[in-house]
Amino acid sequence: MKKAVLAILLILSVFSASAQDTLQDRARVRRNVRYVIGIEAAFYVTSMTGLYFAWYADHPQKPFHFYNDNAEWMQMDKVGHFTTNYIMGSFGYELLRDAGLDEKRSIWYGGTLGFIYMTSVEVFDGLCDGWGFSWGDMLANALGTGLFIGQQFLWHEQRIIIKYSFHTTEFAQYNPDLLGSTFLRQALKDYNGQTYWASFNIKSLFLNKESRFPKWLNFAVGYGATGMTGGFENLPEPTPQFNREKQFYFSLDVDLTKIPTRNKFWKYTLKVLNIFKIPFPALEYNTGGEWVWHWLYF
Repeated sequence: MKKAVLAILLILSVFSASAQDTLQDRARVRRNVRYVIGIEAAFYVTSMTGLYFAWYADHPQKPFHFYNDNAEWMQMDKVGHFTTNYIMGSFGYELLRDAGLDEKRSIWYGGTLGFIYMTSVEVFDGLCDGWGFSWGDMLANALGTGLFIGQQFLWHEQRIIIKYSFHTTEFAQYNPDLLGSTFLRQALKDYNGQTYWASFNIKSLFLNKESRFPKWLNFAVGYGATGMTGGFENLPEPTPQFNREKQFYFSLDVDLTKIPTRNKFWKYTLKVLNIFKIPFPALEYNTGGEWVWHWLYF
């Protein structure tokens, strides 16, 4: 009888300690999640305020209105919206998972970060003369968010990563106000030099887990455009006239997040760098009907 009582007491003490650990873990997770939400809220308010004064404050305002810009910049801006939503959702998810939040809520709460952020930008556009709320932008936002959330629910990893690359072009000099006058501005505004990539992880998509194929090697398909000095059409003469062409690229890439590390600093450093497509040789096909080989494409 005494042994039974002792056994029961021992079991109860184990459950009590386990319950206490569980409560402590939950408190720690709640505290970490509050930190993450606080950081994201501060980023949202600060960046939105800065964006308003840097981009919108000097433009005339008008009542909320819609604007069809689906043919502008040969859809490069739409692919940019898609990419931004995907990347922001990826980081939103990662921060919440590292804070200890469960997978499902991290996917929904973190994965929609980009959509919430870019919807606010779209509302600013809707109140500004010269722009407007674009349903095309919103569709691109939703698709970028959906790609991240869908993969995370289906595979619990990102087997198709959306990336960005940039090189300077000759076109910015003809319209620096619109395409940028410095390298950083051109990287954000000159669609002629931007390329957006879907980077497919070869091993996780096409091979079995036992394969010795490098898990970090990807195949990438890119989209770009060239010859643009204006949004819907090019500037008139005497500005040189260029053929506006779409470009499709085929190349290799590296998934830097597949490089193993337990150090959180290096983990996030590699994740940030993974936004950018690694320069590799690339094969281009453009709507001018040409195939072009690039020994090293940025």
